[in-house]
Amino acid sequence: MLTSAEAELTPPDLDLLRVLGDPLRLRIVTLLARETLCTTHLVEETGARQTNLSNHLRVMRDAGLVETEPCGRYTYYRLRPDVLGSLAGSFSELAETARTTTETDRKRPCL
Repeated sequence: MLTSAEAELTPPDLDLLRVLGDPLRLRIVTLLARETLCTTHLVEETGARQTNLSNHLRVMRDAGLVETEPCGRYTYYRLRPDVLGSLAGSFSELAETARTTTETDRKRPCL
């Protein structure tokens, strides 16, 4: 783990931010944070076409953000809170670095 002085976003963090940067995917994350849903529920909640939604869910699954659970002819999606927690931890470390920098007024001198 990096110290607050060494905090930075890692390539996996950046990949996850790209995944979350899409408004529909962010909406899906918000919905899945509340409950496990199948594609049919997500279509109803978002108004997205099923094929579009399935493509977004595949990207989220490939990024490790969601996991699937087959249930008959349906597939349920569950958010992986540990993945979001890891990203949140990276931002917490950056915030702590910024607090320390602000408190000590660290500035790089101009040449």
